[in-house]
Amino acid sequence: MATQSDDPIGQPSPEEALRRLIAGNAAFVADQPVLPDISHERRMALAQGQQPFATLVGCSDSRVGPEHLFGAGLGELFIVRTAGNNVDTAGMGSIEYSVTALKVPLIVVLGHEKCGAVAAATDVVTKDVRFPGSIGRMIEPIIPAVIAAQRANEAGDLVERAVEENVRRMVERLQQFSEPMLIEPQRRGELKVVGAIYSFATGEVRWLQ
Repeated sequence: MATQSDDPIGQPSPEEALRRLIAGNAAFVADQPVLPDISHERRMALAQGQQPFATLVGCSDSRVGPEHLFGAGLGELFIVRTAGNNVDTAGMGSIEYSVTALKVPLIVVLGHEKCGAVAAATDVVTKDVRFPGSIGRMIEPIIPAVIAAQRANEAGDLVERAVEENVRRMVERLQQFSEPMLIEPQRRGELKVVGAIYSFATGEVRWLQ
């Protein structure tokens, strides 16, 4: 089993933060997961404050536990999770807080195969399905991704193509159409926003260009 190294002083660069996630996922795929530090000493240190090295925008799906996928421990990931990895005002505010207050250098938008929220949005587009309560309103932001994937008319399952399109659109939103507090750090090279897709079958996180 791999063991987790001590936290670095200060924040890593965006590139180093991404390398840490890639290495953690590689260990997870190889069944050699990083053993996070959950000791009393670590908890006491975190009681004084937090300094996560990445913000992860992920899906609420119980099968997608970000800390496990990346071998991260307490205080290392600032996580915003909703069905379909889309964010509302509270979610966007949480992301902005992580960058402005915690100086997180990396934001990862993580989708996953067989996403139920994206499948539901696909049913709305292709079958005119209606969903009760807040479920319908929740998946509305995903519908444009499904329509775009459908219009592209590429090979492969529409839901899986829409999953990727949905991630790309969220990345684009954070890169180009968000508040200056997110745009300016990216221009200075202090912040990076990337997208990725998780595979249930392999455990691998595929990074999108």
